[in-house]
Amino acid sequence: MARKPERPRTRFSQVYMKVGVLALQGDFEEHIHILRSMGVEAVEVRLPDQLQDLDALIIPGGESTTIGKLASEFGLIEPLRGFGREKPIWGTCAGAIFLSKDAHRSQPLLSLMDITVERNAFGRQVNSFETELDVPALKGLGPDQNGSFHAVFIRAPLIESVGEGAQVLARLEDGRIVAAQQGRWLATSFHPELTDDDRFHRYFVSLVEKQENS
Repeated sequence: MARKPERPRTRFSQVYMKVGVLALQGDFEEHIHILRSMGVEAVEVRLPDQLQDLDALIIPGGESTTIGKLASEFGLIEPLRGFGREKPIWGTCAGAIFLSKDAHRSQPLLSLMDITVERNAFGRQVNSFETELDVPALKGLGPDQNGSFHAVFIRAPLIESVGEGAQVLARLEDGRIVAAQQGRWLATSFHPELTDDDRFHRYFVSLVEKQENS
């Protein structure tokens, strides 16, 4: 019998893991590139059966209503909810909206993470911006020991509020929330995959590792 190949081990973890990236729409290729550069097995996900052997999932930025509509058409809504009840999910930008319980409008949501999100809170594409964030959770994950992270906001949502089970990871200088975590779920209003800094991906990998060791 042929020997089953070992699953790759990340450079930052002793746990073998396979992470999917929802590839219905948006910048999924950038997430896959970063994960693979870290030594993580990363695959595109478009159908329910492709969730079967994954350890975690990333829902990328894009257009949240389009992602929700396509997820409904491909029969992914309930499989994604079931997956998220057991395993880590990270939503970036539109993915954070899709992961949330409330987005102030009628559109398909996974309704997993206890956060309320405002779509396009910063305006149109022309109002996109970049800024430095203080993210204490990232301390020790890279050369910047202070946890400063250069964040890219493109037609970004705002995390208006977090429920009792969720915690704030990062705020803008004016106090508005742009990153949060609830157990195995992670949401960022910005696009870490559009920078050369992989610390948010490493942080997500650490959540997967904790899940595997629990």
